[in-house]
Amino acid sequence: MSDSEKIVSLKSARNKTKEVKKEVKNEEKAHSQELVYCSFCGRPNTQVVKMVQGPGVNICSECTMIAVQYLILEDKIPSAEAQKILDIFWSKIK
Repeated sequence: MSDSEKIVSLKSARNKTKEVKKEVKNEEKAHSQELVYCSFCGRPNTQVVKMVQGPGVNICSECTMIAVQYLILEDKIPSAEAQKILDIFWSKIK
């Protein structure tokens, strides 16, 4: 497997970040909640299920699950329990 095949890109989601941030500024005035943006897709915590904050980096639940799914599927044979977790998560997002 080449190095380029090991990289999952969310670049297209970042292009939407500027539009989302403009919309969120209006929401920010209406809500007193502190806004935190996902470092991967750029969505604010008001538009995702959960946000995990780390030192200088944040990741939303959707980006986390994309990463987990990628790592599990990389082995080509996900365990039944891992697949069940993925199915439950994605069914709740829809």
